[in-house]
Amino acid sequence: MDYETLANCFLAVFEHYTGTERKVFIIHTLQNDLEEFIVFLKENKKNGEWHITFNGLAFDGQITEFILRSEQKLLAMSPEDCANAIYKKAQEVIGKQVTGEFQQYSEKDLSIRQIDVFKLNHWDNPAKRSSLKWIQYSMDWHNIQEMPIHHNTYITTRTQLNLITQYCINDVQSTKRIMQLSKEQINLRLSLTAEYKINLMNASEPRISKELFMEFLSQKTGIRKYELRQLRTNRTLINIGELILPYVKFKTEVFQDLLDNFKMVAINPQNTKGGFKYSVNYKGVRTDFGLGGVHGSITSGIYESGNGMILMTSDVTSFYPNLAIRNKWSPAHLPLDEFCEQYEWFFEERKKISKKDIKNYVYKIILNSTYGLSNDANSFLYDPQFTMQVTVNGQLSLMMLYEMLAEAIPGCKPLMQNTDGIEMLIPEEYKDKYMEICAEWEKITNLQLEHDEYQKMIIADVNNYIAVTKTGKYKCKGRFEFEDLALHKNKSFLIVPKAIFNYFVNDIPPEKFLMDNKNIFDYCAGVKAKGDWMFQETCVVNQQIVKTNLQKTIRYYISDKGCKIIKVNKIDGREIQVEAGPWMQQDFSLYEQKSWEEYQINEKYYLDKIYKEINNIIPKINQLSLF
Repeated sequence: MDYETLANCFLAVFEHYTGTERKVFIIHTLQNDLEEFIVFLKENKKNGEWHITFNGLAFDGQITEFILRSEQKLLAMSPEDCANAIYKKAQEVIGKQVTGEFQQYSEKDLSIRQIDVFKLNHWDNPAKRSSLKWIQYSMDWHNIQEMPIHHNTYITTRTQLNLITQYCINDVQSTKRIMQLSKEQINLRLSLTAEYKINLMNASEPRISKELFMEFLSQKTGIRKYELRQLRTNRTLINIGELILPYVKFKTEVFQDLLDNFKMVAINPQNTKGGFKYSVNYKGVRTDFGLGGVHGSITSGIYESGNGMILMTSDVTSFYPNLAIRNKWSPAHLPLDEFCEQYEWFFEERKKISKKDIKNYVYKIILNSTYGLSNDANSFLYDPQFTMQVTVNGQLSLMMLYEMLAEAIPGCKPLMQNTDGIEMLIPEEYKDKYMEICAEWEKITNLQLEHDEYQKMIIADVNNYIAVTKTGKYKCKGRFEFEDLALHKNKSFLIVPKAIFNYFVNDIPPEKFLMDNKNIFDYCAGVKAKGDWMFQETCVVNQQIVKTNLQKTIRYYISDKGCKIIKVNKIDGREIQVEAGPWMQQDFSLYEQKSWEEYQINEKYYLDKIYKEINNIIPKINQLSLF
């Protein structure tokens, strides 16, 4: 469902979640459905039905509750006054969202229950923040156009009402699609809510972790949940040297210096930005360290098993949770034994449960989120020293494994170190030695490793690579990801990573791949304007320059004939080309079905981007004689 609120018009659209049954209610001088609308809402409430929304807890649900609680007052008004009263309430609600205030009605106050796909997908988190328009873009929705009529416009015609209705229907149908894509997540929350008698219907994964850990810990310690919620450990200074595990030792000077530098670090947990940066050059690989994690990679290129070499990959099992579990760490304000026993229980129980079982996923969430919540000042798990114990010892422990292997295996070539694992080319004859050293490291650290062999790795850098296992499975990271991308991520020009993958893995030339790929959405990019910025389209029409303002979120592709899309600052007039250079863009926020030739795709643009990536990995690979 979705509402549109304008100064003299209110519109509501509902569509049944399993079918095509649709209800449209309008409050306006030309059509007043207020009585029928209130009857409908009361039936929803009586039947215990749900409203499935995008941001409904903070907007639509607030409006619904206002209407139900103001029923008699609204029924006594003229349609125009009624619509205006709802509009004023909507503006108040939006104002509270902007200032970060709590809304008038909490989730438990709402008469009609909400499934808010915005909240449960955590798209209200700053790192994932996404509007409905952006998620529509990510889903390749046919129409990502914004409301065609400004909310303060005075509506006078049936044509305007029809426009608003069609816009609202589009948003409802896309919300329905998001619900379908979120089906497993919704069922998970239904199951957890029923089992633990805690309302987790619209909870993000970190909140699920926090609430369930609190539930279990409260039962184990006898501390009431209300009291647990108040607990925190606030620190003004953390001496890293005091946190380093006694087993951390190195043989080489370069890593001994790293350890000495870590030992000298003292940080203010309220301001850790730039608190520690250090780099090590070892065996031809630069590895960078910070407070959060370690990242290192050999120079870009293709690295393959063969000619007597094998490419090993080894990851630490549930690394961060296990560091805490095995070393009996806990946030200082929580009972040590009970915390550690409970944390370990989640880990051990998860191992017993099939990955197809929903509880396996729940325990995974709890294990992974607990570490992150220890650095969240709004969490009862907050203790930044606990966070530092995990991240610093994680880096140093992994570097011990790196050094032990690299020093003991002649002819080895380290490729990558990244947070919880390493990749290394070694002579095949030393595989047993490799495994012996790994077992020795496991004994020292009391952690476990998982191993696999890659056929090859195509590496641009530590964050952007393709890895192919001996069995043909593959992993694409960073710029090379193209499958199962989270909806909040930017999937612009998906044709590029697809072509790169097929070039390196399936030996398909980019020109042929583009020739065979006729999915117009793969050629599209998405951009969004924030703050004081807006998009403007500049076209040449009949030898005249015509400028048109565009919406805040747009989808476009590069065409042989088109316009220039410019990002313009509304305050100082600064202009930034969305695509620098001679390239022309075609706004594609509204999908148009055409023959492939009619789209006039500029293939040179896409091939240039593809070959730029390829040449970054394998220098001097020339494009075929297409140009």
